[in-house]
Amino acid sequence: MSHHTIDELYDNGRLTDVADRVKASGQPTVLIGWGAALVPIQHSTLVLADMARWEIQLRQRRGATNWRANNPNEDSLRKVKRGYFVEWRIADRHKRTLFPTMDYILDTNHSTAEGKLIAAEAFHTGMNAAATAPFRVVPFFDPGVWGGQWMKEVCDLDRNSDNFAWCFDCVPEENSILLGVGSEIIELPAIDVVFTHPGELLGEKTFARFGAEFPIRFDFLDTVGGGNLSLQVHPLTDYIQNSFGMHYTQDESYYLLDADEDAVVYLGLKSGIDPAEMLDTLESASRGEISFPTEKFINIFPAKKHDHFSIPAGTVHCSGADSMVLEISATPYIFTFKMWDWDRVGLDGVPRPIHLEHAKNNIQWDRDTAWTRDNLLDQVEIVASGPGWVEERTGLHSLEFIEVRRHWFTGSVEHHTRGTVNVLNLVEGSSAVVESPTGSFAPFTVHYAETFIVPASVGRYRIRPLGEGSGQRFGTVKAFVRGTEI
Repeated sequence: MSHHTIDELYDNGRLTDVADRVKASGQPTVLIGWGAALVPIQHSTLVLADMARWEIQLRQRRGATNWRANNPNEDSLRKVKRGYFVEWRIADRHKRTLFPTMDYILDTNHSTAEGKLIAAEAFHTGMNAAATAPFRVVPFFDPGVWGGQWMKEVCDLDRNSDNFAWCFDCVPEENSILLGVGSEIIELPAIDVVFTHPGELLGEKTFARFGAEFPIRFDFLDTVGGGNLSLQVHPLTDYIQNSFGMHYTQDESYYLLDADEDAVVYLGLKSGIDPAEMLDTLESASRGEISFPTEKFINIFPAKKHDHFSIPAGTVHCSGADSMVLEISATPYIFTFKMWDWDRVGLDGVPRPIHLEHAKNNIQWDRDTAWTRDNLLDQVEIVASGPGWVEERTGLHSLEFIEVRRHWFTGSVEHHTRGTVNVLNLVEGSSAVVESPTGSFAPFTVHYAETFIVPASVGRYRIRPLGEGSGQRFGTVKAFVRGTEI
């Protein structure tokens, strides 16, 4: 993970030369470029052009290059990694220095003709509004080799698409946010809310622990009518720190929004297996000599709607076919070490990468059948109840920092952020309303399977079924960082 800053990429002498040429021209001059604000000259107007990560990735798939790179035809995943580890880190540090002094911000998420410019004051007003009331980011969806059909129907997506595998429903580093400015809708990176109002959004203790990063990720994995995910493992904290420079690791969990009768999850190692034999077999499979006998080495457990499986880093796992998974996880998301991919190739026809060298350094061999069953399955416990509602703790494992609470309700349920950011999803019921008991924010409607953020600054809030009195059971899952409540 790069710790460079943008000034390291420019020659000071050349920047001074640009300034001298502008002064000598005696003419109004527009400087355009990533480092334009570095030119040592007094400017009258500063415009920050901003774009969400997902839009960058879509453009790179269509041939856009990395910064100062002639790589239009390079594998798009390599372009993303270059952005994730280097370019985006530098760009984020730079734009955070510009937020206090910019005059305007430019929404560049659409075509040049559709670019929208708003004053800095309007931007800051919008960021403050997002940091003090419930909001939802703009989700994005993508197909995959194992993708399914559930999201196509429930999320009303393109019926002509072969499948949809992924949805990032709440990953502020990747998603965008919509701001209403007059009669216009402005789209900007959701991470801007984190950068401009980290304390109000995250809460004092979460901000102190993670800095201006959003630590909780909600995303969808749709294998209904599709296939198994790859067999995989995520890095331990020590490994991700030393190998990739990340502060914390990719701890995960699978919450089953829906599941067919034959749905399963692959989780943990079978008791009594020989680690050397398993690794040798994986090596042979990676060379195409055999198909990996997953059932010989990996536990297979039935998966039912509303089951919740904890997956701390170092645990071998994958979701099976015919499942609709809501991943409730730590934010890092590209550190997936694939070990076996069921003899498949990617959508581009090229075999998908396998990462056995990384994987074998992170597999926790003591997480066998008994340990997995005792620690990662069926951890639901009732923690509170009242008229028309029950609160349950569903996870995550004590090795993971995220706490998840599920509420079943037929009427109103009182919640409190207790000084830390809450991320929720409506996992049962058609629609619900999130409202303030004191009227501090406007009522906010959420629909089935939608994820939303309640900033730490909100404090007390209430969730009730839309159209109370039907007797229908509703359900939410709520995630927050354990130990950060005030």
